[in-house]
Amino acid sequence: MGKKSGTEIHRYFRNAVLAVCAAVGMLMLPVQASSVIVATVQGKVMSGTTSDLLKLSTKEGDMEIKLDSGTDTSSCKILLPGKQITVSLSHGTDGYLHAVQVTTEAPVSTTTLDFSTSATVTGKIGDKTTSEIIYFNTPQGEMQIKLDPSTNMSGCKVLVMDKEYSITCVRGSDAYMHAVSISDMLTVSSPSAVGPAPTVPVNGTTASVSGTVAESTREDLLYLSTSGGEMQFVIDGSTDARSGMVLTPGNKLTVSYYNGSDAYLHAASIVGVKDSPSMVQMNTADVATVTGTVGSKSSESILYFDTPQGEMQLKMDVVNSVSNCKVLVKGKKLSLTCTRGSDAYMHAIDITGL
Repeated sequence: MGKKSGTEIHRYFRNAVLAVCAAVGMLMLPVQASSVIVATVQGKVMSGTTSDLLKLSTKEGDMEIKLDSGTDTSSCKILLPGKQITVSLSHGTDGYLHAVQVTTEAPVSTTTLDFSTSATVTGKIGDKTTSEIIYFNTPQGEMQIKLDPSTNMSGCKVLVMDKEYSITCVRGSDAYMHAVSISDMLTVSSPSAVGPAPTVPVNGTTASVSGTVAESTREDLLYLSTSGGEMQFVIDGSTDARSGMVLTPGNKLTVSYYNGSDAYLHAASIVGVKDSPSMVQMNTADVATVTGTVGSKSSESILYFDTPQGEMQLKMDVVNSVSNCKVLVKGKKLSLTCTRGSDAYMHAIDITGL
């Protein structure tokens, strides 16, 4: 074997370094899951499941399945022990099977809910929790809260054991508290129960639907554009709109509803989309009162307010009270007090319908 020249030795080390760099680069690539479904399995959720890893007991044995940002859990957010689910699977570059979609059969509820008893509690999911009843550990003690097909879970990715959540619940005709909506603690908005509470209980079995507010909406009738077409809901004394009172065109809502004796669908509760609160200091020494009308671009987070002096943008994160109106629709005349925050925005404090 002949002696290597300096050029050959340099080329040898250069190729070796390139090979090492390529190997390290492969290790640093992010884990990716294919969207190609390779199998669909059925089974029950096992203890130890987290928001990132699903442990599933199937007829063929136990499985560990990754849950990632691409997993579609819109049809099944409840991943508590004993829950029967169906999972479509794909291969990931990390060697794990990844969930493409998680689904379950929705049960039918026959319980009447009293939305005038609404309360919001925070805590952790306890280890006695089942797919039907949440044992919720709060600072005030353990609560038992039932899950319904109409429970709004748009504020959380999935529901798993030993994680903190905020739950809005009401009393049912079966004497249990029932979950109306559930949110992750990291994304829950500031308390929005500042509007008028329901004055009469809901009389009927509720169902739930999501959609966007349609142009024809008025204070007593919500027109909602859904995937199945446009629906109409009466807004009356039994409607709880404290978590979704801004009904301007295009706003996304989830509505719990029931059949009224007048042949109309009636809104039992309305839940909108609101930004997470930020730590802002208010200049309470400089409070102003203005009158105007609700602008069409308004949302649960920002009120676009048309005044004689021009359009104002007011954040809705520190509202103390809403009086003389249940919902805010386009063109609604209001008187409101506001002040400037340390974020340079004006913030609405008290809202009064005119």
